[in-house]
Amino acid sequence: MQKILSLFGFGLLVLVASDPAAGATRRPNVLFIAIDDLNDWASCLGGHPQARTPNLDRLAASGTLFTNAQCPAPWCNPSRTALLTGLRPSTTGVYHHQHLPWRDAPLLRNAITLPQYFRQNGYAVTGAGKIFHHANPAQDPISWDSYWPAQNRCMPRDVPPPGKRPFCGTVIRDGEIDWAPLDRPKEEMADWQVAQHIVGQLRQPHDKPFFLGCGFFKPHLPWFVPRAYFEKFPLAQIVLPLVKPDDLDDVSPAARIAIRKGGAFAEIQRAGLWPNAVQAYLACMAFADDCLGEVLRALDESSERDNTIVVVWSDHGWHLGEKEQWEKVTLWERATKCVLVIRAPGMAPGRAHAPANLIDLYPTLVELAGLPAKAGLEGESLAPWMRDPNRGRERPSITTFGPNNHSLRTDRWRFIRYANGDEELYDHWSDPNEWTNLAAQPQFAALKKELRALFPAVNAAPLLDVSAVKTGRDALTYLIGSAAETK
Repeated sequence: MQKILSLFGFGLLVLVASDPAAGATRRPNVLFIAIDDLNDWASCLGGHPQARTPNLDRLAASGTLFTNAQCPAPWCNPSRTALLTGLRPSTTGVYHHQHLPWRDAPLLRNAITLPQYFRQNGYAVTGAGKIFHHANPAQDPISWDSYWPAQNRCMPRDVPPPGKRPFCGTVIRDGEIDWAPLDRPKEEMADWQVAQHIVGQLRQPHDKPFFLGCGFFKPHLPWFVPRAYFEKFPLAQIVLPLVKPDDLDDVSPAARIAIRKGGAFAEIQRAGLWPNAVQAYLACMAFADDCLGEVLRALDESSERDNTIVVVWSDHGWHLGEKEQWEKVTLWERATKCVLVIRAPGMAPGRAHAPANLIDLYPTLVELAGLPAKAGLEGESLAPWMRDPNRGRERPSITTFGPNNHSLRTDRWRFIRYANGDEELYDHWSDPNEWTNLAAQPQFAALKKELRALFPAVNAAPLLDVSAVKTGRDALTYLIGSAAETK
């Protein structure tokens, strides 16, 4: 015989057996799903008219979709490190891919990560695929009871197409950017194998609550997926992103230095491959969504469906030509906006439009699971916005790219300030594409002063000195910080 024990203050009914021998209260499980480099083209966010993401859409319709979710940093390693430790890049000094292992940062040597905190609170904590940045040694073994395929390797190996790269038809950014349809079944793909491993975990009996991490690599480069996914998007029908020809004329000098105008996007345009690249990205999105569907179906068919919190997140956005930029590493909306959906037992579905940030996930999941509050986190629980999606939020979302380079997002404004003092201001109510920089207009002086005060007061020194790195994307934040020398 069972009775209601508590409501946790947010609508979750927790049941405990009347018989003490039945054991302690069973907390909700957590299914924690990351999708690498997924921008807001997902159908539920209305980002691209041809995007096919039915499984993500169904989850969004049954949970809370955060339509203004932003990343802590527009790059995999610093974004994931911030999400999983609850501390901003500007606090820890982890700004780059090169800042590995991130536990070398003084503030993170003894940090308790999100999965580690659940492990300390009695959860069975396992994972597969890319959760921490894949170059991090052993996916931080202290955070997991076990990891698949191994503690020192987060992904199975994908077999590349036969032949010699590049397969897309030309060398783009030294061959790093490449795509091709594969003549092999999806079952051979690494992400599909990750999905099947997670499916197997969900089908097993569980004698205590689980925290199950599932990381999908696509749509990260290279864009190699089975041919059937390319064929979903006929090349002649590809819709290209909206690009304003003079869009960069009013951006700050620091931004023009950072994006390396004439870089990968210019190479793709010169080769006449822009539609091909967009097709490949859409194909990889559709493949990742199919992998997600496998996992969600397994959960929905299991006995744990009604006692499992599901969160799906992407680590940052992605440019496909907007502002003449390719991929991430900017402080504009295309790079900072990410996917965030949370479904929790007892919570009604809804769309929350207030600004949210991935750094809010740590305290959110702690609250939703009914764990003791974790001190020292810099995010704020999103549970109130799951209860009331129309609730406003004064706290802005902050994205950081290198020391003292910050982008602030409210429900209406994006305000960017670079280390050299350059600024950009965009009104999303009238300019969702960020085509008109308002920072120089005097009527916004008071607003800028107000927003300026909201940037992080602490800007830690980088974990490693990147000033010696003068080429490649790892130099971008150094170039932004040095922009004052060129003004």
